[in-house]
Amino acid sequence: MVVFLNYMKYSAIPTAQSIVLHCQAKNISNIIISPGSRNAPLTIAFAENPFFKCFSIVDERSAAFFALGMAQQLQEPVVVLCTSGSALLNYYPAVAEAFYSNIPLIVISADRPEYKLGIGDGQTIDQRNVFQNHIGYSANLKQDVRHATSKVLQYKPEWISEKSVEDVQNEVQIYNDQELNRAIEMALTANSPVHINAPFEEPLYETLSEPTISPEINDIPVEVVTSIDLEEHRNIWNTATKKMVLVGVNTPNVIDKKVLEYLANDPSVLVLTETTSNIHHPNFFNSIDSLIAPIEMQLDNDALFEKLKPDVLITFGGLIVSKKVKAFLRNHKPNHHWHIGGHTANNTFFCLNEHLKMPVNRFFDAMYVSPHKVNSDYFVNWNKVKQGYVLKRDAYLNKIPFSDFSAFDQLLQSIPDNYMLQLANSSTIRYTQLFEVNSTLKVFCNRGTSGIDGSTSTAVGASWVNSTPTLLITGDLSFFYDSNALWNNYVKNDFRIIVVNNNGGGIFRILPGKDDSNVFETYFETRHSLSAEHLCNMFGFDYRTAKSSQELKEEINGFFNESVRPQLLEITTPTLINDKILIDYFRFIS
Repeated sequence: MVVFLNYMKYSAIPTAQSIVLHCQAKNISNIIISPGSRNAPLTIAFAENPFFKCFSIVDERSAAFFALGMAQQLQEPVVVLCTSGSALLNYYPAVAEAFYSNIPLIVISADRPEYKLGIGDGQTIDQRNVFQNHIGYSANLKQDVRHATSKVLQYKPEWISEKSVEDVQNEVQIYNDQELNRAIEMALTANSPVHINAPFEEPLYETLSEPTISPEINDIPVEVVTSIDLEEHRNIWNTATKKMVLVGVNTPNVIDKKVLEYLANDPSVLVLTETTSNIHHPNFFNSIDSLIAPIEMQLDNDALFEKLKPDVLITFGGLIVSKKVKAFLRNHKPNHHWHIGGHTANNTFFCLNEHLKMPVNRFFDAMYVSPHKVNSDYFVNWNKVKQGYVLKRDAYLNKIPFSDFSAFDQLLQSIPDNYMLQLANSSTIRYTQLFEVNSTLKVFCNRGTSGIDGSTSTAVGASWVNSTPTLLITGDLSFFYDSNALWNNYVKNDFRIIVVNNNGGGIFRILPGKDDSNVFETYFETRHSLSAEHLCNMFGFDYRTAKSSQELKEEINGFFNESVRPQLLEITTPTLINDKILIDYFRFIS
């Protein structure tokens, strides 16, 4: 039973009361608020209620990613609240990321009354279903008629022409409660973003000392775990001599150690892990591109890919970064592809046979229910290849000049144990995937849409609710694009940012079709000469810079020490040689 305290302020608008009481009943307590007038009824009600933890962030795009970072860490819904009009549209990048990453954002937008849309009033757009292609549920609430009844009679008298105000208000209350129950249930059970759009008529700032409604709040249904017959899968598993397990984005510490040992010690299994998988074992293949790129460069690559091709492919976790493993598995399809887990199963390789909606640990426990080892040299042969490219990578690092490649090697080795590591997209995640990452780190990256637009805001939000220190590694364009992420009061002193600044979108230099024309530099690479130093002065960060391996060694030495302010280290690398060094790496190890 939820007890609502009666010594705080409630909005006089019934729908605003309903939203707040539904959130409180479902234990949704973190509310990210951007300023505005139309959302005042909810802003006041949330902020005046000690149950809720409210955060003020001006930039809605940054606010939504901040909330996404919190939800990512808490594994529970976080609310973002905005006023009407264009403010809502700024949430869209984070909503899309949450949709594809299964993160439960609850977007609440205040709206103008329906009869004031399309007449030329300011800050009015059609907000209903605005996220329709990237949302778990859209709840379009009805406007109250008991509040501001005189305006309803003036502008929309047909709403209450045939019934009493109280009868119509009761219908509105029932409808809105149903919609709120559906939306919040979707966020809680499907880990999906949802949108609640609430039209409010003025006056907006009237408050009461206690609620005037008793909302109908449903219990969240308990998930019933159904039994899945895995006998056929076990027979296929136990007879296959080449099995590949490919792990995408994965929450830390959710895979049992015994399961990892099963897989690591099975001679018929290759485990390919991405940096975002958060699983580690010496027998796993953590640098997928270093395994596949050298095969691509061989004259007999088709025969080698046939040797690597698995009979059975098991995937779990979220989206995959490596384009090379995608191309390999699309061109050399396994006989069986099963995706394990409760959320979306993407047919990434165009060969998905089955989505087994069950916990990963339970699936592999069933595969290894009794000791059984297949006679196979699959792991042994490819592990020799892995050991070879690891040795060659070390040799290559000893011969190249200071660059993105060498900087990532150096900085990844310097991160202290038990940090949360947040990675920006584009070059940052791809370079990180080429190296070993400390197994005590918890790694996150916005891979749902793979955009650069909110990496810093996500990291700041994640850091705020995480007791461990946080490091964000980002490229220059990602950092400057999202610089408003630092415009709030929630950046902790143990927050660290490393900006790898190659003066533009360096990733475009390694993509096919690159040339050295002015068009390329201006419109693709977007060459610039900006520094993060002035932003650090504005937002209260200690600033460090490094332009060589020696300087990086010196600056990184005290970078992670306790400090009274957050710190940023900007590493400047040579723009014109980074792409050549990366491409030559794959040639060297082949």
